[in-house]
Formats: sequence, structure tokens, C-alpha cells
Amino acid sequence: MTARTLAGKTILLSGGSRGIGLAIALRAARDGANVALLAKTDTPHPKLEGTVHTAAAAIEEAGGRALPIVGDVRNDDDVTEAVLKTQGEFGGIDIVINNASVIDLSGSLELSMKKYDLMQDVNVRGTFMLSRSAVPILKDAENPHILSLSPPLNLSPKWLGAHTGYTLAKYGMTMATLGLAAEFAADGIAANTLWPRTTIATAAVRFSLGGERMMQASRTPEVYADAAYEVLLRPSREYTGQTLVVEDVLAEAGVTDFSGYAAVPGTPDSELFPDIFLD
Repeated sequence: MTARTLAGKTILLSGGSRGIGLAIALRAARDGANVALLAKTDTPHPKLEGTVHTAAAAIEEAGGRALPIVGDVRNDDDVTEAVLKTQGEFGGIDIVINNASVIDLSGSLELSMKKYDLMQDVNVRGTFMLSRSAVPILKDAENPHILSLSPPLNLSPKWLGAHTGYTLAKYGMTMATLGLAAEFAADGIAANTLWPRTTIATAAVRFSLGGERMMQASRTPEVYADAAYEVLLRPSREYTGQTLVVEDVLAEAGVTDFSGYAAVPGTPDSELFPDIFLD
């Protein structure tokens, strides 16, 4: 049985200046994990809270060691440098988390090709590039995991046609992850995806899905973080190639009451907004 702690483990996370990525990093930091953040936000954004530097400070305050790396997952040199810097600073890499993602729910006729390309470059290519760049180092880890924040492959026309450009990009993240799971199973590298049953109170929800009303009908990023934590503790040779759902992972871990995760305390589960891609 794998130890029930991430103490001393090294995580390389794309994005993470705020939101779900930061919540996952902070949960690991409470165990004493090392977290390297590859993120673009070097200076404060006019609309978004947090930079890679404020995130690193929060990780240190939570009890972890942090390595902020300013870079773009679309840039191959930035990705290679992030992998080498992480290995150099902490002596290896145990976990890769593909958190960086771009969302645009426009229909096919309204979606600009520039935004289509951006979603493909960050969501699909970025996930593939960061993961594969770390694989040679992950092979040496005791319990190596790749975790991508992307949905199950639901081929229902309802989801395929709702926002085709975004669906392609998120399913591409999942397919890349499942492909890596199969390709490197013999090396003991787990690769799984994780997706929530309800919307999560993040900047993406506020600006892309439905403003404050949607935020209030969401769960906090901590529900995602706690589920990711459970996944990353699992034995990598036995727990791979799965498209996991946040609430199912937590239920399997013994969580029966999700009320504490509501963005607005006391909101019943029935009033929370369901996330996309799950029937």
C-alpha cells in the first residue's frame, strides 16, 4: 500500500497561479510536497487574482517547497526548461498535473480560429508536451502519476455539438492522457483524468459561464483538490487509464457529506449547477 502522504513528493503543475491548480498545490503542500508551477502570470492581471509568485508564497506558507517558473506551456523551450529546473531543484519529478486550460464555449460559426488554435495549443498540445517531457524522469519515481483536468469522453450529440471547438480541445486532453497511460503502463506511470460533477467557483466560471449567479451555485476548488489528492496517493501500477469524476473519487474515499464544499455555505446539492460533459 502506498503511503498516505505526499510528503517529499515533487509535483510539476501547469498553471496554478489561482483557482483549481492552486488549490491542488496547497493540498499537497500541507503534506510537505515540493511544487513547481509553470505559469504565465508573472505580474498581476487586471481581472484575475494571483501570480505565479503569490501562489509560490502560499505554497511555502502551507508547508511545502515552491519553485515558481514563468513560462508558457505552448512554448517547447519553456516546457523543457521547467522539467529540467524542477529536476534540478528537487532531484526528480513524481507527479505531473495538466491544469493549464483555455475555455471558449462559442459555437462553431462564432468561434475565432485564433481561439480555436489557442485551445488546441494549450489544452491538447500543452498536455502532451509537458507530460512526455517529464516521462523520462517519472520513470525513476516510486509512484509516478500524470493527472489531467479533463472530462470523460462522452460522445453524446448533446455534448459534441454544444461547443465543438472546446469539446475537441478538452477531449484531446483526455485522449492524450489515456494514450500515455497505455503507452507507459509497463513503466508504472499512471495517467488519469479528473472532472467535477458540478461547476467549480473559479475565474473561468465567472467570466465564461455565468457570472456571480453561477459562482454561487458551484462548489469550491477544494473539492477538486481533495479528489486529486486521493488519486495521487493511489498505487500508480494499479490505478491508471481512468477518466475519473471528482465526487466519485471522494465517495470511494469515504466522503458522504459534500455540503462543506458549497461555495455558498448551506446550498443544497440539488441547487448546484451541473458541469458540462457529464450526463
